Amino acid sequence: MRRKFVIAMMMHETNTFSPLPTPIGSFGRAGALSGPEAIPALEGTNTSAGGFIEIARQAGAEFTLPMAASAHPSGLVTRAAYEEMANGIVEEIARGCDAALLALHGAMVAEHLEDGEGELLRRIRAIAPDLPIAVALDFHAQMTEAMVANCTVMTGYRTYPHIDMADTARRAGRTLLRALDGEIAPKMVWGFRPMLTSTLEHTPSRQPMKDIMDRANQAEDSGAVLNASVFGGFPQADIPHLSCSAVIVCDKRTAEGEVLLAQLLDQAWERRDRFLYKGEKLPGQIAAAKKLEGGPIILADHGDNTASGGTQDVMSVVAEAIKQGLEDVVAGPICDPACVEQMIAAGIGATVTLSLGGKIDMPALNLKGTPLSVTGRVKCITDGEFTVTGPMATGTRIRMGRTAVLDTGPMQIVVSEQRSEPFDLGVFTHCGIDPARKKYVLIKSRQHFRAGFEPIAKHIVMCDGDGCTSSDLALFTYVNRRQPLYPFEPDLQLGRNEPA
Repeated sequence: MRRKFVIAMMMHETNTFSPLPTPIGSFGRAGALSGPEAIPALEGTNTSAGGFIEIARQAGAEFTLPMAASAHPSGLVTRAAYEEMANGIVEEIARGCDAALLALHGAMVAEHLEDGEGELLRRIRAIAPDLPIAVALDFHAQMTEAMVANCTVMTGYRTYPHIDMADTARRAGRTLLRALDGEIAPKMVWGFRPMLTSTLEHTPSRQPMKDIMDRANQAEDSGAVLNASVFGGFPQADIPHLSCSAVIVCDKRTAEGEVLLAQLLDQAWERRDRFLYKGEKLPGQIAAAKKLEGGPIILADHGDNTASGGTQDVMSVVAEAIKQGLEDVVAGPICDPACVEQMIAAGIGATVTLSLGGKIDMPALNLKGTPLSVTGRVKCITDGEFTVTGPMATGTRIRMGRTAVLDTGPMQIVVSEQRSEPFDLGVFTHCGIDPARKKYVLIKSRQHFRAGFEPIAKHIVMCDGDGCTSSDLALFTYVNRRQPLYPFEPDLQLGRNEPA
């Protein structure tokens, strides 16, 4: 008989300092997808759910997809949203299946739960104690004992920007299929080091993380272990399990995995100071960009980064670029539904003055929203939709809401109704702007922009703008974090057996 799988996606990276709530309507165009409509939306895409669908097809298995829920990073997931998603997955599994393939993030925090993924897996284990479960996680997962104890196989992205989402699911799925066939008996070991790593410093493509991730990849690809994953963690979350962690999947015996685990984590700990971002003042960064020759020059505003929970309406970097007289600039997207409405009402070709952005306060950082007055001509109005053609999330449909372009002369500003991380050139090309022909490209991103924009960039300048995704960890007040935790306790020393 054909095996039956349950495939599900429940993904959210929660910035507990973000003022943006995360209700069920945030998880997709009008809420989470489920059932037959979810499969064509994800099949063939470079997503973890897409990778699991591919595994199920190759295995000749029947499968259902009861929940396909993914939201832009933001604040706490509401209790109602979490329960709707979790119940949808658990209830489908309770109907009976041979395995579950779960695309999760690993950093979900709800109003009533600090470990959203661990609680989901615990609930599944309560109704299906022996069910084989494969989990694909984001590189920024916050690992917990509950997550590891309640699944069979776990893998994490090897890249940031995340261009291997589907492959991460394939890695987990292939190991699970071997287990179902009786070829292997997976066992997992995991550990962490009590340290924060900056998302601007821990990308696996560069040191200090590169050779740590390379070591994990080599161990898995050579067959020394079944799977090996390193997780940089997500520092914009005030929760007890903040850390840098790793998970190794072994066949039956765990000795090899324990050795590799200690090597990976010890190497990260030895470099803990190199994982911290040391920024500069914004005016100096823009001044330095102004002196650069050629273009495009990417101005990456990482303080207001949608993919880390930013509001996408902080105007500090745009204001500084205008103040210093930068010309031939494309900027955005800026999320401001009211300004979009104003431009649509005025119509293409009309001259309007906007009070742009700055609509949202960020009390966790004592930041007040500060709009920027800009005047220009409405150049373009679109539905804000396009299909990703770049290497990250390839094939997925981006929906920015209604979108309009304001041309001030020196700067073209893309303004949208919805937040959208600019990791693909489509945020500009869909409204008739070729960023490759611009001197400056000002985007709100920390690292994902590199997937689409690094290939066209002559220079990249990181801009320390304001916002709740700032890379300056000193700006955040942590109340619930583990103690001790580097760098807050800078003299922290580990004992020989701590912690693993």
